[in-house]
Amino acid sequence: MNLLFSINHPAHVHFFRNAVLELGRRGHTIHITNRRKDITDALLARYGLASTPISTQRNGLIGMAGELAGHACRLHRLLREWKIDMALSIGGTFIVHACALRRIPSLVFSDTEHASLQNRITYPFATKIITPECYRHALGGKQIRYRGYHELAYLHPKHYMPPASAPAELGVGKDEPYVIMRFVGWQAAHDIGHCGLSLEHKIEAVEKFSAHARVFITSEKELRGKLAEFRVRIPPEQMHDALYHASLLYGESATMASECAVLGTPAIFIDNDGRGYTDEQERRYGAVFNFSESPADQARSIQKGLELLTTPDLKEAWRCKRERILNDTIDVTAWIVDLVEDWPPRNSPGG
Repeated sequence: MNLLFSINHPAHVHFFRNAVLELGRRGHTIHITNRRKDITDALLARYGLASTPISTQRNGLIGMAGELAGHACRLHRLLREWKIDMALSIGGTFIVHACALRRIPSLVFSDTEHASLQNRITYPFATKIITPECYRHALGGKQIRYRGYHELAYLHPKHYMPPASAPAELGVGKDEPYVIMRFVGWQAAHDIGHCGLSLEHKIEAVEKFSAHARVFITSEKELRGKLAEFRVRIPPEQMHDALYHASLLYGESATMASECAVLGTPAIFIDNDGRGYTDEQERRYGAVFNFSESPADQARSIQKGLELLTTPDLKEAWRCKRERILNDTIDVTAWIVDLVEDWPPRNSPGG
């Protein structure tokens, strides 16, 4: 088959890269398009994935609408030129309309329930909507659920082998505890109305966590003042290694919180909407702790971080939680490959 993978965010590179390589090894012709956002181009190059850029991220509803229209027009032409048989994407907004016009199956992977605007303009045009079992909404006959999380497409033990020590660029000693803090830019369509952690609580968290561990910050926004000196400086492809050896993740990224859950690292996630997968990772496994953006919850989240950092044998306890998660879930990459090769699906596979 001629397959198109649409990459619109750095996390999508990780999600699809193993499936892309395996399907290519099996004789399928692979085409990749991408939206230029953050470090997406750099990650594609790092993993040797040739891609055709179609658009560059624009912010605000008007900017996003203009980008989407231009992206769809260019993609429509490429679908015809490349004779695409199937297109795959996370979110799907940048592929479904062009695919529908050309009557090409579109497989849309989604785990973000509150992306309501994106989902409203995407789901009606998708051929199949593929979600984790813990996704909060039932989407009817188009929905296929699988037993796992997006992050298991690249962090499952069959695809990820953690190094023996933390990245050298961090400069941490053997067994030295450290915290990674993650602040997002709140520029996505589903981020409208969110403000995240306050500057005061960010500074408070850094000061209090620093009494027990080294602190490193990764941020989509520029860091200023007291926070600037804590910015982490490591190659982006080493972030999962850094998360694996960290004592704690604290911040605003649901993806990184879920990555920590499957890596065996405690995670604190601050967001008003939450996600079905971080809810499950807290409720079923106690691996993630979810807090809202309210001032009171922000304060409680810092106290929870201090509690975790002073817990004996913390990492060993989370290694056990990781094993439970891995025993309950599937190799998502292998599942994607089977889904593509068995198309059209006779049933809704669940792993």
